[in-house]
Amino acid sequence: MKNLLPKLWIFIAPVVFLPSLVAEDYFVTWRPDLWPKDDKNYQCMDIPEDLRLCFNVGYHQMLLPNLLEHETITEVKQQAVSWVPLVHKACHPGTQVFLCSLFAPVCLERPIFPCRWLCEAVRDSCSPIMQAFGFPWPEMLKCDKFPLGDVCISMNTSSSNDTDTSPGATSVCPPCDNEMNTDGILEHMCASEFAIKTKIKEVKIDNLDRKVFLKNKRKPVKLGTLNKQDLKKLVLYLKNGADCPCQQLENRQSNYLIMGRSVGKQYILTGIHKWDKSSKELKMALKKLKSHKCSAFERVFK
Repeated sequence: MKNLLPKLWIFIAPVVFLPSLVAEDYFVTWRPDLWPKDDKNYQCMDIPEDLRLCFNVGYHQMLLPNLLEHETITEVKQQAVSWVPLVHKACHPGTQVFLCSLFAPVCLERPIFPCRWLCEAVRDSCSPIMQAFGFPWPEMLKCDKFPLGDVCISMNTSSSNDTDTSPGATSVCPPCDNEMNTDGILEHMCASEFAIKTKIKEVKIDNLDRKVFLKNKRKPVKLGTLNKQDLKKLVLYLKNGADCPCQQLENRQSNYLIMGRSVGKQYILTGIHKWDKSSKELKMALKKLKSHKCSAFERVFK
């Protein structure tokens, strides 16, 4: 997928160029007298390559502890990996920078929080995507706890308009908008509680959602908390999917790898991939699934 993130600069008043940063679209306004006073012993360290969320964010070093109270790089990795699929959805051009300003703050003498408006912009663009997968915007990213100005990470609004990544920019329903590759399938699988191989029987509009009925022949790939009785009567909801296209739901002849999770009293459709016997990517994903360790989405998003 095309990387929509611009390169990074940080601008500081008085203006100082930080050579470790490389973008024009993000900047920090800096007044040392307004820095938070705390007793934490911040350490500067290289962003490790396996911190996938932030390794390519545009700067190379981060502070620990970070702004989410993670004390070790192991804890940062465990929590940050859950957000990688959201960045891949490109719901807002500032998503990665906003998240990394918290998970992997740029290495200055003191950490600097993201601006409240940047949080609100990312939340407003990306929360519909998260809701489609049954995840709420988490309490730890509540925007009113971030600063309104003076000292905060911001974004150049003129350049952010160059690429339209608003929710209306791509009309495909999020669970249906996926690439048939091994990593993508595994990411959807990790965000899901269960996965089955089956065909679509019928699809109905139910208020703002689409109600998806399945054929009786259902082969479990990953059952999670589902029991056999649940599997027999399983009906899925494509959240906020009444108006967005989902090509997979139009083809009733093909088998699909269908993934979902329980939210309240409903089962939410989180991903749907065509079951192609000749696909090496699908075969590899199913093979890797046996030993693949997923991140703890529930701990992060609730």
